[in-house]
Amino acid sequence: MKIDTNIGGQIDGSAGGDIAGIRAQVKEAEQCGFHGVWSTEVGRDPFFAPLLAAEHAPELTVGTAIAVAFARSPMVTAASAYDLQSFSGGRFVLGLGTQVKAHIERRYSMPWSKPAARMTEYIAALHAIWDSWESGSRLDFRGEFYSHTLMTPMFTPAPHSWGRPPIMVAAVGPRLTQVAAAAADGVFLHSFTTERYLREATLPLVGEALAARGRERGTFTVGYPGMVATGADDEELATAIAAVRHQLAFYGATPAYRAVLELHGWGAVHEELHRLSVEQRWSEMDGLIDDEILNAFAVVGPPEHASAEILRRFGDVVDRFTLYAPYALAPEARAAVVGGLTA
Repeated sequence: MKIDTNIGGQIDGSAGGDIAGIRAQVKEAEQCGFHGVWSTEVGRDPFFAPLLAAEHAPELTVGTAIAVAFARSPMVTAASAYDLQSFSGGRFVLGLGTQVKAHIERRYSMPWSKPAARMTEYIAALHAIWDSWESGSRLDFRGEFYSHTLMTPMFTPAPHSWGRPPIMVAAVGPRLTQVAAAAADGVFLHSFTTERYLREATLPLVGEALAARGRERGTFTVGYPGMVATGADDEELATAIAAVRHQLAFYGATPAYRAVLELHGWGAVHEELHRLSVEQRWSEMDGLIDDEILNAFAVVGPPEHASAEILRRFGDVVDRFTLYAPYALAPEARAAVVGGLTA
């Protein structure tokens, strides 16, 4: 299992932050022993951070986790990803996500429909474009959502020795999980996932789709940004627990994530969280995340315990584990967790 971290946000895991600080984040990731770094399209363009990471960390896997696919044409994404794959020497991973209807239509002013079918076609369009660039064949892609039928020599990038990047798709529900396994090279799970949901709901779907495709599980990457509440002392741990509890309450109020709670018999918790969120009674939500729910969704404890628990829960089923800490995790504690995982 590879151990990764996110870059591009502020030190507490929130959006934004100074883009000039990415170099320092990448260097810290190297020093801690991480295997890869991911950029998320939240507070900035998702492709700048992997570019800087590829330049300043020549051994790390770099990628987007995720870039919003439907916010941009497949041609635009194909070009960015192809350049990053070349610049990084084959270390780039293109992670794509759908976002939700409101953001696609109202924030990006782009069309929204049939997200699973659209994502499947989007991936096919990317490969058609790359095929044209690599083989010189005529570009003639015609789908329900996308059409690419023009590519002249002036606009064709020169082929490079690293080939096209692998594609991973972010998935929460069953339909996009099946799309990832049927059309992509890997899946990014949502952090609002438990070990039980992963083993009982997600992985069987992945296995079925891969079998139908004639593909072995070992050729497919399962990535999981797991929430971890840890700290070097009791005060730091208490701060981390409060932050993770708050994040879980926010996620738990989202209807799209209800199925995870329902699997555990916590459907009523979702209903109450959703009601409170609609009424904007945010301060009351965290109290609904009791210790049982907290420990099902997050690894909680000092660094040495966190390392052992991550391995116990996910070591045999997750290929890339991203350490997700929605709070200011001290570098020493972060390094201790990673050190325990990579020892």
